[in-house]
Amino acid sequence: MPTSQPDASGPSEDRATPDALLHTGAGGDVSPEDLVLASGKDITPRNLEWARRKLETEGPAALDKLLP
Repeated sequence: MPTSQPDASGPSEDRATPDALLHTGAGGDVSPEDLVLASGKDITPRNLEWARRKLETEGPAALDKLLP
């Protein structure tokens, strides 16, 4: 009796996500736009100003605090 095996060339749910896709990139430059989008807000002048202030006080770590 034949058994069904998943196709090795197709996507698999048990494969690990590459590290490069898991990191936020906060080790580099973080723009106010990045911070606004990560917070789930729309890019508006008010939200960009909020993000600028947050980046000034917290630095790139502000992005890490928003993302899981």
